[in-house]
Amino acid sequence: MYLIKDHSLENRIFLNRIIAAFCLITLLSSGLIIRLIYLQIVGNEHYSLLAKDNSIKIVPLVPTRGMIYDRNGKVLAENTPSYSLELIPEKITNIDETLLRLQTLLEIPADKIELFQKSRKRQKRFVSTPLLLSMNDEELAKFAVVRPYFPGVDIHTRLVRHYPYSDLAAHIIGYVSRINEAELKDLPISEYRGSTHIGKLGIESSYENDLHGKTGYAEIETNVQARLLNTINEVNPDPGADLYLTLDIDLQKTAYDALTGYNGAAVAIDIKTGGVLAFVSRPGFDPNPFVVGITNDAYQALQKSENQPLYNRALRGLYPPGSTIKPFIALAGLEFDAITPEQQINCPGYYQLPGVDHQYRDWKKGGHGSVNLNQAITESCDVYFYRLASMLGIDHMHSFLQKFGFGEKTGIDLMGEKTGLLPSREWKLAQKKQSWYPGETLITGIGQGYLQVTPLQLARATATLANHGHIVTPFLVDKIVRAHETSPGPETHQNTIALKKANINTVIDGMINVVHSQHGTAKGINTNINYQIAGKTGTAQVLGIKQNAKYNENSIDFKFRDHALFISFAPANEPKIAVAVIVENGGHGGSVAAPIAGQVIKQYLKDNYEN
Repeated sequence: MYLIKDHSLENRIFLNRIIAAFCLITLLSSGLIIRLIYLQIVGNEHYSLLAKDNSIKIVPLVPTRGMIYDRNGKVLAENTPSYSLELIPEKITNIDETLLRLQTLLEIPADKIELFQKSRKRQKRFVSTPLLLSMNDEELAKFAVVRPYFPGVDIHTRLVRHYPYSDLAAHIIGYVSRINEAELKDLPISEYRGSTHIGKLGIESSYENDLHGKTGYAEIETNVQARLLNTINEVNPDPGADLYLTLDIDLQKTAYDALTGYNGAAVAIDIKTGGVLAFVSRPGFDPNPFVVGITNDAYQALQKSENQPLYNRALRGLYPPGSTIKPFIALAGLEFDAITPEQQINCPGYYQLPGVDHQYRDWKKGGHGSVNLNQAITESCDVYFYRLASMLGIDHMHSFLQKFGFGEKTGIDLMGEKTGLLPSREWKLAQKKQSWYPGETLITGIGQGYLQVTPLQLARATATLANHGHIVTPFLVDKIVRAHETSPGPETHQNTIALKKANINTVIDGMINVVHSQHGTAKGINTNINYQIAGKTGTAQVLGIKQNAKYNENSIDFKFRDHALFISFAPANEPKIAVAVIVENGGHGGSVAAPIAGQVIKQYLKDNYEN
């Protein structure tokens, strides 16, 4: 049976298909035309910018960090060229094998290999990534011989922070180190793009904004692989400001060397301005390894050391002031009319509160006999100041000592300063949930008990006394020097305590006798000078002694021996420098701490007061 084809139907089906295909093509063509019109006309500006952004990269230009100088222009922190071993991963066939060969050749620690691996994974394969910083001559020589056998590995020059005085000024200058992830979150991205280091301690940290400078940038034309083709525009960075300190590094060395064999602190202040002349915390530490990346073993050794070299004793150390507080207690007694300069108090070697059996002992067995205020300061009679403290009471003592800055930060331009502790009735009730006892008043009067001071506080209080009540704020940065301007250091505040001149002179006379009287506790430092030094020795207990027990420093561990202290200023009639010294477990202020202060004073004044 044959089928008869319907040609008319077939023609209609074919025609319908042609029309459908034409409509689809027309629709698609219309969509394409509309899209082209949008891209070329409506969205032209937007997509042109995106295309330009794909071809032009903004590369940060890191500013040179500012230098730090002492008062005489000696460099305390500088930027030195340093050789670094760097790798370009894309030029190395087997990077793991290359690292292993380099590690064997140059004895590279495993932690530096690990740090390199982390760094290279965050960057493009064609970017040069440092493996070793600050290569020494031996490392340079070893690699130079085999350089042709290490394609993709080369030596580059970078500027690295360097501290020429090492541990001598580490607690003042601080150091820079690599920016960590926590710091990166808080830093302004635009200013620190490209920067790898930031100030961590000391002046480097406190003046980070001035030292860092302002980051510049370059507009770089790149290809699709982000390789450099051409520099289109460049804005140079503003280098960091140079800082000139009030510090005298030679005087710093004298104080640091004088503390050899002991842990402790020494602070010297310009009495008229408050500028810090010496600021010693011993032991110190070498800040240079922190710049290039200190090893974990070395850092743990610093952290675990019993001597605590990372601890800034001058700024943060808390010590009982011992008898160095006595001049201030004496002045309080005169100002509150609790006592007169001539009034005699008998010292039998101990003091007892009325109706109490406990004896508060004097340092001198058998006592000092009948003494007045001058003699009490000169010979450091404890019984005199027990009695005076009892007459004053803790409220008057607290309010008066607070005027001299005890229990408060000095305001120095360093971060991390501690406030010390100036006890009061209110403080004890809040902290100990106990009332204040009369016996605590007595021991506060000789600088023991809850009372704690920092060496810096003690130096400022001494300067205030020498200034007849005029208070200065200690500071370290004298001037900030930029390319086109010089500005002063931090704004300092100066106040004056209203004190009677006669009372101050009476106390200062006693302090002069401490050094220049035959009975003075620091008479050993008055040699080879033609001016007078006013001072006060102090011995602060570390270990409590029972009522009837006798202190014998040779029978106890060194770490439990008394601290030795000394405060002083000179010349006594026209003061220029105030010094506070604390020697941990030094024993006696007159024999240990006073000679250290004497060396500092004599060096500072030698140009104007030589024999």
